[in-house]
Amino acid sequence: MEEKTGYMKVSSYEGKMGEVKKVLLLYSGGLDTSVILKWIQDKYKAKVVTLTFDLGQQHDDIEKIKQKALKFGAVKAIALDVKDEFADEILAKGIKANAHYQGDYHLSTPMGRAMMAKKTVEIAKQEGADTVAHGCTGKGNDQVRIESYILAHDPKMQIIAPVREWGMDRNEEIAYAEKYGIPVPVKKDFPYSVDDNMWGMTWEGGEIEEPDKIPQIEKFLTTYTLAKNAPEQEGLIKLKFEKGVPVGLNGKKMKLSSLIMALNGMAGKHGVGVVHLLEDRIIGVKSRGVYEMPAAHVIIEAHKALEKYVSTKTLNELKSTMDVKWGYLCYGSMWYDPAMDAINAFNDKVNAKVSGEVTVRLFKGSATVVAMKSPYGLGFSSFNNSAGYDFNVNTSPGFIEVYSLQMRLAKQLEKAQEKKHGSGVKGKKDFVELG
Repeated sequence: MEEKTGYMKVSSYEGKMGEVKKVLLLYSGGLDTSVILKWIQDKYKAKVVTLTFDLGQQHDDIEKIKQKALKFGAVKAIALDVKDEFADEILAKGIKANAHYQGDYHLSTPMGRAMMAKKTVEIAKQEGADTVAHGCTGKGNDQVRIESYILAHDPKMQIIAPVREWGMDRNEEIAYAEKYGIPVPVKKDFPYSVDDNMWGMTWEGGEIEEPDKIPQIEKFLTTYTLAKNAPEQEGLIKLKFEKGVPVGLNGKKMKLSSLIMALNGMAGKHGVGVVHLLEDRIIGVKSRGVYEMPAAHVIIEAHKALEKYVSTKTLNELKSTMDVKWGYLCYGSMWYDPAMDAINAFNDKVNAKVSGEVTVRLFKGSATVVAMKSPYGLGFSSFNNSAGYDFNVNTSPGFIEVYSLQMRLAKQLEKAQEKKHGSGVKGKKDFVELG
């Protein structure tokens, strides 16, 4: 079925037919971008250069995607390796922030978009493209992230989002691809799509979108081992942190990108990091996704534990509040807002002492921190007298007496009122008379 008409462009940055000459298409090789490559050539009569990012995808074949783009009309296909930059500049900030949104979603796609948009502007200028195109839908989060981030780096860049324009649903897109002989991973009997990078795989489509149905994970979670099929023997991994960032895995010093990708295989073997989440999208609707994040989940759990160990109670309380805000800003397309810069500066300060080694037990889908050591670890309780500091237990009763003072006074006031008037709610006058 051909696309429907009726979409009206109202924003100044939206590229218009007849004006668009050369398009840089963010190309994953999935259903949407595979169809878009053909559609732009037919509808806009424009040259298309494709840009595919190597973000350490856990399942994609980057070279195969590049060759597919050339086969179906791209005048040039670029594959850009940004694994190290993504890990060091983006994911490191997420680790320090204990990246999560409305549960244990560790924000792989939002952080990936921040990296992609920045590099997209650079490549568009190099290639002389006047317009950027992407495959995001009109109901999704990524249209907001990609477009706002591109405009933050270049306010004059034109952008087109064909999925918003043509109005085709998923089945109509599949039919369009079949009509023009375009191979796509999504079929009527496999309606799932994935956004993939080293930090996580985001699965959507099919029954995942219907909260009253159970996602058939056996059909699409095929990169790693499902928890029910994981080994009966637990696994232990050791992560070494320096200033909040992992620098070693099981005694081997590694750069962050390599560490994450290696840990994906280790934790994935035990079915770790699969999350089903019904979440609030940016645009005001709810959606469900299934997330596959082996390394991300282990690293965040380890980091949270070590950070808590070396920080004071007051700092831990403040940090947990800031982490929630960071997660909402990251998810909500605010990566380049000054508020994020400010929180990241705060996180750098907090993480100055988040150094040490964390041991994590992996077993049947769970990742449990079981041991830690750090030169900055604060005092801990022990039944033995070898904690490394003197604790005068004689002072405890005095502390208890002062600490509980207001609670005790409030309770006695309540009992006095009940004795005088019986149980029930008392008016203001009663409390004044008691005083």
